Amino acid sequence: MTELERIEKYLSITPSLRQKRIQRQNFNVFIHYGLNTFTGKEWGDGKASPSLFNPTNQDTDQWIRTVKDAGASGVILTCKHHDGFCLWQTKTTDYSVASSPYKGGRGDVVKEVSDSCRKYGIKFGIYLSPWDRNNPAYGTDAYDDLYCAQLEELLTGYGDIFCVWLDGACGAYADGKSKQNYDFKRYFELIRTLAPDACISNCGPDVRWVGNEGGYARESEWNVVPRFAFDLQTIESNSQQADDGKFAKKGADVVASDLGSREFLSNFEDFVWYPAEVDVSIRPGWFYHKSQDRMVRSLKNLLRIYYNSVGGNSILLLNVPPDKRGLIHEKDVETLKKFGEHISQSGSQQVKISEIAAPVSEIGCEIENIFDDSIDVSDCNPLGFYTPERESDQYSFQICLDEERKINRVKIIENVAYSQRIESFQIFAYVNGARKKVYDGTTVGYGRIALFKPVKTQKLEIVLSKVRKKPYIEFIGVYEDNGYVLKKPALYRFKQWIHRVNYKVFIDKENKNYSE
Repeated sequence: MTELERIEKYLSITPSLRQKRIQRQNFNVFIHYGLNTFTGKEWGDGKASPSLFNPTNQDTDQWIRTVKDAGASGVILTCKHHDGFCLWQTKTTDYSVASSPYKGGRGDVVKEVSDSCRKYGIKFGIYLSPWDRNNPAYGTDAYDDLYCAQLEELLTGYGDIFCVWLDGACGAYADGKSKQNYDFKRYFELIRTLAPDACISNCGPDVRWVGNEGGYARESEWNVVPRFAFDLQTIESNSQQADDGKFAKKGADVVASDLGSREFLSNFEDFVWYPAEVDVSIRPGWFYHKSQDRMVRSLKNLLRIYYNSVGGNSILLLNVPPDKRGLIHEKDVETLKKFGEHISQSGSQQVKISEIAAPVSEIGCEIENIFDDSIDVSDCNPLGFYTPERESDQYSFQICLDEERKINRVKIIENVAYSQRIESFQIFAYVNGARKKVYDGTTVGYGRIALFKPVKTQKLEIVLSKVRKKPYIEFIGVYEDNGYVLKKPALYRFKQWIHRVNYKVFIDKENKNYSE
């Protein structure tokens, strides 16, 4: 193919409706909860007695209020983790809440969480680990039947499901068992039949794992990637395979740092739309451990994760584990409330643009459309957008604010109904008549929050210096300084390393079974 033919092929790749929906949600909460909460383990071995599951004051409304206060759109609950313990009244096994003292064996945590989600307007999703350390059928063909039966129970008994999260972690060899040959094709077909609007994430075709559990996305996160990126064995091999405490140290090196540049894509012939999800825990562990009450991420750390992920064309999945009482711990609640307040207040700090100049637009696609971020709920496309009439080497936007303002960020969104096109851009501020570069960026996609040191200005220029053919811009917003201070990447990575070291110390001291 010629270079032009290749570009045309990349631009033919666009998201499905379910992908548009979850990318617009952009921030969801993971809830790890189960027998591990009460045993202090992360990878339960499937031998702990169900009698240990006995929360004293479980309140899923409190969970979901916390989620809502944090500004998240959805919740994904670990309905069954690797130990095989089921949080619902399943007919497939006795290893479930039905055999626990919780509510006299009549409790159903999945129902409680799904009901609370509906009550507070939060979307509900399920995590169902393919690995099962308790069930004797694991490792045989019969297990696929059992797993599909569990999927069917969850997808038909608890209302609308927005996401099915399939984990690639597995250490079956530790139990002296062969690894189950999962029939993913069958799982996917069942999910598409019973919950056609649900995204299949991680080990699935709709959303890919970003490649680390440290809370950071790539500098250039592409949605259009080679089809090889949707290779289940590759995903599984990059997930945790051993209960040894080393996985979290791999960081972003577990997958390629470049998945979508022209240079990288030139090595392949087939492509898919495959957005990245950043999954990270508010604590060192995924399940609750009292010894980690002093290790909850700070507000500044969470904001760094948010601006790097949601602000970098990725979906954020933040884990918040309930404690033995069945409540989100007070420290987590406090931090998440502050986090949600920051995001809400920051969104309301948009500065009025009095004038904007741009290249001549296509008819009906005028530059004024970028001031309105309304969407058509039926197809998740913007009601209006801008695109220039002609292709050019670069595209410049001159922006005048209503008055001089102290600003520290610009938000840009592409209309991805026309694929992802922007490859690099720069932002300049005019200070005392001088043009000063304040930001140098790469990809945009579903959203780029360009953060820079606060600057007082009344005039900005955004230059799209490299674009695949021509841009389709959904939204541009300029925002007043919200007090967020940029950290140098090296310092941030050091703090993330400290967070992982804390986890390793905890594992070595209290828990020989390491987490996903």
